[in-house]
Amino acid sequence: MRRTIVAAITGATVLTASCIGICGAGEGQTDPAMRETLSRIRVAAINSDWAWRELARLTDEIGPRLSGSPGHAAAITQVADAMRALGARVTLQPAKVQHWVRGEERAELVRYPGRPDGLTQRLHLTALGGSSATPPSGLEAPVIVVRNFDELKAHAADVRGKIVLFDSHFDQHLADNGHAGEAYGQAGEYRFRGPSEAAALGAAAALVRSIGGADFRLPHTGLTRWKEHQSPIPAGALAAEDADMIVRLAAAGQVSMKLVLTPQTLPDADSANVIADWPGTDLPDEYIVVSGHLDSWDLGTGATDDGVGVIGAAGVIQVLQQLNLHARRTIRFIGWTNEENGSRGAKAYFDSVSAKLNAQCAAIESDDGAGRSLGIVAAVTKDSLPTLHPVADALSPLGATVIEPREGEVGADIEPLQTAGVPGFAPLVDSRHYFDYHHTAADTLDKVDRANFYSQIATMAVLAFYLADLPDCLPRVPVTR
Repeated sequence: MRRTIVAAITGATVLTASCIGICGAGEGQTDPAMRETLSRIRVAAINSDWAWRELARLTDEIGPRLSGSPGHAAAITQVADAMRALGARVTLQPAKVQHWVRGEERAELVRYPGRPDGLTQRLHLTALGGSSATPPSGLEAPVIVVRNFDELKAHAADVRGKIVLFDSHFDQHLADNGHAGEAYGQAGEYRFRGPSEAAALGAAAALVRSIGGADFRLPHTGLTRWKEHQSPIPAGALAAEDADMIVRLAAAGQVSMKLVLTPQTLPDADSANVIADWPGTDLPDEYIVVSGHLDSWDLGTGATDDGVGVIGAAGVIQVLQQLNLHARRTIRFIGWTNEENGSRGAKAYFDSVSAKLNAQCAAIESDDGAGRSLGIVAAVTKDSLPTLHPVADALSPLGATVIEPREGEVGADIEPLQTAGVPGFAPLVDSRHYFDYHHTAADTLDKVDRANFYSQIATMAVLAFYLADLPDCLPRVPVTR
């Protein structure tokens, strides 16, 4: 996941299944046969272990899947083969992707107030995607601490030749109250833009306090962006505890650091989106996309970001195959390539369908971690919301009854489709502790609760089949510039 801004909830009221009985007849009601079918889909999804076995293969047997890596290529093969085995029509859609590789990562404080002779303080850090390298022997420079871009601007004359540390805290209070995405977006600005802004002022390197809500001295990696024609500088993320230590020491006087980061940016690599179609009966050339991304960062095994999402989306096809169900429209699984550090897969797909966008009726993406499903996020027109009531009704035995209206992006890979007016959806999940392990070495299979995982599959399967079997596509969402 590399979402930069989580869209705000619109002024519309959040809807739940309790509305079903009082919202009136007509739109939003469903016939008994469809109600029974959606119930069968939900039950099958929460009782199948196919997705769990595929997720275990993806994380335990393949592991990290950064774009361009052998692990990434192996994941594409695994998922394509699994979808063929289900009888889906599989296409590998080519895309050239960024190929950045991590090297040595070391840092230590070599001068600071009160330092006993001969002692240094080792730090826990990791390079950010897109970082350049220090000299092989490292660089040594004073550290300047800033909390925000205003402070960086105020200290502009002091930045040249120094290591800038952005000390922006992840707001766990927001996360604990259901707004983890907003907390990530706020703190994330300093990872996305901070190194570039520091480089523009002549900084020797830039570090950010890791974006996350747990205190396990885990550095959290992720993408940083550079301005056009800008030369990157070494950039990394410090464990929160180490950032705190530097802030305390710097308050008493000058702190200097030795930093060694040796990543490389290699030529773009060949890759592909995995597309698997479960054909529709009446309107096979109209599509409901259900998706997640196959790539992951390279510190952990990508279980929650985004193994759960991509294998959960694949599980939708498995459930329909198990039940021998085909909707009116084609349900199209996509395992996106290169979401984390480039979105080349999203661009390749959009370019391939841009001439026939009316055939893209809706797009679902799961990329918000492994929490329990609470319902769905819907970026649709206000008038479309009542149409979705039967989905909440079908998911009520799971407690996944919320229909949360959103404006704008609900998934990075489906954003180009949404920008063109295609209705967008995502499972609404409990993400209070998603960012404890996000983009860290601790993103592993043990962080996934099976029941929560299955609740997400059920949510996507019920939603995808329902949308695919509607008489008409949902209305386009007006595009605002």
